[in-house]
Amino acid sequence: MQGAEAEPSAPTSPSGLERVLRIFTEVRPGEGRTALLLFGSVFLLLCSYYLIKPLREGWIAVSAVAALSKMEVKAYTSFGQAILLLIAIRAYAPLVDRWKRVDLLSRVTVGCMVCMVGFWLVQPDFFIENLPITGILFYLWVGMFGVFVVAQFWALVADLYDDEQGRRLVPLVAIGATSGAVAGSWLTETLVHGKIVATEKLLVVALVPLALSLLLTRRADSRGPRGLGGEARPRPPGVAPQGAGRGAFGLIFSSRLLLAIALVTMLLNWVNTNGENLLFRVVQEFLSEEAQSRGIVDPAALLGFTRAETAAFYGSFYFWVNVSALVLQSFVASRLLKYGGFGVMLLVAPTISLLAYSAMAVVPVLAVVKMMKVADNATDYSISNTARNVLWLPVPPLVKLKVKPAVDSLFARAGDGLSALTVLVGVQVLDLGTGGFFAFTVLLVVGWLALASVVAREHAQLAEGVGGPPEGGVAVAGAAQAAGAGGRG
Repeated sequence: MQGAEAEPSAPTSPSGLERVLRIFTEVRPGEGRTALLLFGSVFLLLCSYYLIKPLREGWIAVSAVAALSKMEVKAYTSFGQAILLLIAIRAYAPLVDRWKRVDLLSRVTVGCMVCMVGFWLVQPDFFIENLPITGILFYLWVGMFGVFVVAQFWALVADLYDDEQGRRLVPLVAIGATSGAVAGSWLTETLVHGKIVATEKLLVVALVPLALSLLLTRRADSRGPRGLGGEARPRPPGVAPQGAGRGAFGLIFSSRLLLAIALVTMLLNWVNTNGENLLFRVVQEFLSEEAQSRGIVDPAALLGFTRAETAAFYGSFYFWVNVSALVLQSFVASRLLKYGGFGVMLLVAPTISLLAYSAMAVVPVLAVVKMMKVADNATDYSISNTARNVLWLPVPPLVKLKVKPAVDSLFARAGDGLSALTVLVGVQVLDLGTGGFFAFTVLLVVGWLALASVVAREHAQLAEGVGGPPEGGVAVAGAAQAAGAGGRG
């Protein structure tokens, strides 16, 4: 209309930045800056997490509980995360209805920063003596932080982009996640081994990238996908947003697709946590033999040796996992999605896991276990993670903001709970050795592969049936509409 203020228009030609980003994926004019902001945000978020994560392993290793092995303490603590997340998810859904997505993410992140300061003050032999309960509480909190805050970020990304944009740009943003994990692992190893920063101060160091990540996320949200400001999805007047007034569980159990995603996530994490627990067991057995060979018998010296060497091993382990994941994310993930499709991408991770756990079952020694777990985790953190994030793009906004954190946290931790049950039965009832645990995990991987095949087939059928995005957006939307008609779940 003549005289009206002109609305900003998107660029018609790519900038120099966007031409560089095309090395990794297709970036169209106007999309580069927001994608780079999200890249930087998740880079810093994962950098912060990987400064914290090795502390979790070292702290739990010295959190002895009478009559329980270190592997049992670690496994049962993982089960406790599922219980806490069940409470958190129930409280989280009403907040999604009440607050804007970026405000919700901001408040949760600030709350995590406050917790980090609290845990810094109660670390073993820092201001107070070692209390087993603090290590257990820290392990619980890190597990919740690692899945919940990261899931919130990806839910925001999936809501910011539409399906077409997300298929091109989510793999690019995900490179930030894998490179941030590499940077965090490298920084941990450099700071601790170089004696630049004491181990107990890493929690304070991790506050800096976490705060910067939050600032970049807020900036990206205000810019919108193409720098034109936040682009709200249009909705008919008087129609409530899909998923409003309903909790995450009601939405999950009213959609076959969402339920299938939740079950795959649970089984994936059962397998992965079994592997992590077994890696921890092999490491502790190795360190016990190493301490004996060095003549370390004093309890205090043995405690310090175990904590330091465990943290050092995991710092190195996570570094190689994340370097491998970065290569896969940068040069394989987007091309696999473009040329192979979603189904192929979904099946890559269980196939690699089947090969890796089969090898570990046959040769359960530290060198082989470490190598196979690096390959397994790197595939999960890159190709599999990209598939799980792209999947949510066409899901209605409130549904994804409620359901994705629930699936990525609670159902993931339910898998941890099943892993804890595996440890309980395997240790207390069956007296399984390390090789026996690996063999059982191979059977779980076969089940995961079968269920992933079902999800991929349903995904393809939905795409053919509705002629739309293959993530089943229509089916999910229908479930959300049904959920919106009911009360809070």
